[in-house]
Amino acid sequence: MRGRLITTSFMNLSNGILVFLGGGTGAVLRYLLSLVIKSPASGFPSSTFWVNVIGCFIIGCIFSFLHTGNQSLKLLCIVGLLGGFTTFSSFGIETIRLFKLGDYRMAFFYISLSNICGLGAVYLGTKLSSFWGIKA
Repeated sequence: MRGRLITTSFMNLSNGILVFLGGGTGAVLRYLLSLVIKSPASGFPSSTFWVNVIGCFIIGCIFSFLHTGNQSLKLLCIVGLLGGFTTFSSFGIETIRLFKLGDYRMAFFYISLSNICGLGAVYLGTKLSSFWGIKA
């Protein structure tokens, strides 16, 4: 019983480290991308938008590859890396900011475009990975 508890604790710690490493890497990648993509004068949050679309595309591809595969790799790549990279919480606060500014048109445009493009990118990612013979 005690040996099993130690093994389970070690596995949980190892999994936590994988998520930590992936999350830190994803956050740095998000930051670097935000330096490259600047928001236009209109106020549309371009860098967050593109990070979310790119993240959705990547998760579509990675999910297909890891659908039945290695749990540790799923934790590192999906939970960690993409969890740190995508910025849905930023999406939420930026949408609220647009509403508070009274820019309802831009807020609804941002919500619609982010969801349509994000879902489309996930779909495209899964379809692209099927060309490599991987089914989700």
